[in-house]
Amino acid sequence: MQARITGALAAAITAGLAGLWAGSASAQGEMNWPTLVYRTGAYAPNGIPFANGQADYVALVNERDGGINGVKLAYEECETGYATDRGVECYERLKGKLGGAVAFSPLSTGITFALTEKVPGDKIPLLTAGYGRSESADGRVFTWNFPLLGTYWSAADILIQHVTKVSGGADKMKGKKITLVYHDSPYGKEPIPVLQDHAAKLGYKFEAIPVTHPGVEQKAAWLQIRQGRPDFVFLWGWGVMNSTAIKEAVAVNYPRNKMYGVWWAAAEPDVMPTGDDAKGYNGLALHPSGTAFQVHTEVFKHLYDRGKGTSKREEVGHVLYNRGLIDAMLKVEAIRTAMKQYGNKPMTGEQVRWGLENLNLTAERIKEIGFDGLVTPIKVSCLDHEGSRKARVHQWDGKHWNFVSDWIEADTKYLRPKVEAAAAAYSAEKKIAPRSCS
Repeated sequence: MQARITGALAAAITAGLAGLWAGSASAQGEMNWPTLVYRTGAYAPNGIPFANGQADYVALVNERDGGINGVKLAYEECETGYATDRGVECYERLKGKLGGAVAFSPLSTGITFALTEKVPGDKIPLLTAGYGRSESADGRVFTWNFPLLGTYWSAADILIQHVTKVSGGADKMKGKKITLVYHDSPYGKEPIPVLQDHAAKLGYKFEAIPVTHPGVEQKAAWLQIRQGRPDFVFLWGWGVMNSTAIKEAVAVNYPRNKMYGVWWAAAEPDVMPTGDDAKGYNGLALHPSGTAFQVHTEVFKHLYDRGKGTSKREEVGHVLYNRGLIDAMLKVEAIRTAMKQYGNKPMTGEQVRWGLENLNLTAERIKEIGFDGLVTPIKVSCLDHEGSRKARVHQWDGKHWNFVSDWIEADTKYLRPKVEAAAAAYSAEKKIAPRSCS
């Protein structure tokens, strides 16, 4: 294992993972599964459970199934610390091993922006499930990017649909105030155009307040919120920024039930540090938390009951752990799809890209692989690299997340023209000829 992880605990984790998955660099019948992680630094509380979920699903496929159709997955982590330059360095180091990487999941919008420039030449797909460039949903221009499950533009639209409903309808939004507290990075800036569009249409007053990395200093932002008393606060944070925002909301007496986090600001590490003060806090959910799903039964049976799990057993099923499982599952199913086209052998990045673009996870297939109830059907195409754009709102009760909405689907009639316009601008800037999807 060549992951850049510092500290005794991180070193122990790395050693354990190496023993489970690294294998011989010259082994036959293996595929290079590189993983960009951040187990250290300000974003580690959120990065660790996601990485653990990914690692466990790869281990499950190797342990239980002997790999994908007999081809083992050679898992290797590289520590980025959420830094774009380190993410690019990790990418360059890992991309060529074992005949080439099958895909990368950057888990960072900044790293995604940087790698978007590199992957077309290297012919390696980027899976950015629930994040990344929103315009990359247009596969005609962004051939190698796959923002499956939902972009940030979809997330912003879904949040506006929800608060419009709880306010009593579109006519009740006029004159309301919505404040976005966002991580001052490409990630945090993504929803702003959509929230501005809806403000012009619905008549609410919109304000955006940036928070500097890593997000531990927010007093000025929340004093501004105390003075303005917005009707809703949307939180587009990550790592320690999220729990800090809840603490500052408590300090200025802003009600947590008027706060809504994006799906990267609505997990256990965001609420647990504040104890009961987080009760009532809301966030978007791409999937449920918990372990009441067949895949968890398999994970416990084949890994944790044999001392081979990566996470603490009690943290299996947490929101970001489950998202890591889902992220890895999407790649596995893309590889299976590619193998149907190209044969049961190690796949290249270009072949896995084909598998992602032809991924069709039906309800039947989802049940077969143990994810029934955990994900909804996903169908990807040349035109649509997002595949699905639904979320629910869940609320923290002090111990658990509980759903307080049905599934909400983003408005494609509004979003698709916006995606295509932004993708066209990108293609013109980069001199990329869009593909024909006919």
